[in-house]
This record gives sequence, C-alpha cells and structure tokens, in this order.
Amino acid sequence: RTIALLLHALLLGGAGARSGARSAPSSLGPPSAPSVPSVELPDGTTLDMAHGTTTLSFVFDGGIIAAVDSRASLGKLVGSRTTDKVLPVTGHILGTMAGGAADCQYWIRALSAQVRLWELTEGSRATASAAANMLTSMLRQNRGAGLSVGTMIMGHGLEDEPCIFYLDDSGACVKGNMFSVGSGSSYAIGVLDAEHRPDMSVEEAADLAVRAIQRATHRDAFSGGYINVFHLTAEGGWRQIRRLDSAALPNPSVKADAPST
Repeated sequence: RTIALLLHALLLGGAGARSGARSAPSSLGPPSAPSVPSVELPDGTTLDMAHGTTTLSFVFDGGIIAAVDSRASLGKLVGSRTTDKVLPVTGHILGTMAGGAADCQYWIRALSAQVRLWELTEGSRATASAAANMLTSMLRQNRGAGLSVGTMIMGHGLEDEPCIFYLDDSGACVKGNMFSVGSGSSYAIGVLDAEHRPDMSVEEAADLAVRAIQRATHRDAFSGGYINVFHLTAEGGWRQIRRLDSAALPNPSVKADAPST
C-alpha cells in the first residue's frame, strides 16, 4: 500500500494542471485550480504533493508541434528526470500529461483503448475531436473524485485540419491553436507568443518549442530533464524529432555575445 501511495503521489505537473494552463489570447482560459492535496502514508507521515511540469503544443502550416520536459517530482524531491510525458493515443493522435502520474497515464491509456475499439468497429480513423470528446466524457463522469489530470489531445479533423484540445479533471474541454500547461507554462507561452509564426518550417518550429521549454526549465524549479519534441501531420501521423538534455543547453537568459564575468 505504501508503494502504491508513493506511485500515486509521483506527479508530472500542476494538479489538474488548471492553474498552470496558458493558451493563446484567442482561446478561452481554463478554470482556476482547487487546492493541492496531500497523501497520508500508513505510518502517519504526510507527503505534500508538490508538483510541476511544462508541456506545450501549437499549430503551424506544417502541422502540429508538441514539446514537453521530462522531470517528475515526488513532493520536494525529483522522482525522475526521464519521464515520458507524451503518450500516443493512436498513430495519429497524441496526448500530453500534466498532473498525477497514475491518473494521467491511466486515463490516456483508457482513452487509447476506447479510440482503437471505435476505429475497429467503424472501420475508419478517429479524429482528434472524437478522442477529446471521449476523454471529456470519462473525466466528467469522475468529476469530484480527486483526480489530477491536465492534458492536451492533438491530431487532425475530418478535413485533415490540425486540432488541439485542452482537457482537465473538471470536465473542461477547450479547443485552440496554442497551449502551454504546467507550472512553467507562463514562461513557455511568453516565448511562443513572441516568436510563433504560421509559416515556420518544421526545423524552425522545433527550435521554437525547444527554446520555450528551455526557458521554463531555467525559471521553474519543477521543470527539467530532457526536452522531447514531436511533430504531427495528417498524412504521416506523429514522430519524435528532438530529444535534448536541458541541463546541457546554455542559459537562455544569457546572450551568446555577452562578456563573461
């Protein structure tokens, strides 16, 4: 039981991620977050569920870019620096994780099973909108159960248009073209707002995603580890295009030509 409680407390992002969700100005903002819970172990010890992460996604002319850090926190400790915060729903739909590790992984995998069953039954490829609606329905049925889930579901629609949806354990479902979720989201969305262009190449879009996550890892103590970048297209599905150690990257706050002290 102790091990199970500790695993449940291994957090990947802001609880429910609602307080850390940032979207482009044209998108509706998600609701405010509830208080952060804690876990009481069998020996009476209380483990505060301090948490944080940085995840982002945005649409550009070449498809969708998703980027995440890989640090998982366990209270005030770093539980892991190599956590995969992107889970495939299908070969053409991705989900990101911010919230409790157990909750996020369970519900995204449950969604994957539901979507694959639907595709087998219907004989066609599910859209991102259909996947988002399925997960929203499941989370709304369990609203108030103490879940900690904040995710972005991304893929394409019936006419191969790129789609990104932000969902959380309150049952919220918001569609937009740019989101950042987690404790480091305010730093990441600032970079995206300043530098995003629809006509970027895939390399330029990946570089922008890396810079945004890198900024968050240098400013947010709960974000760090590796920067993983994924690219989604309607034709080819998703593929990982970058994996960089954020600790090996230069401080983004220091200009390259600045004199050393």
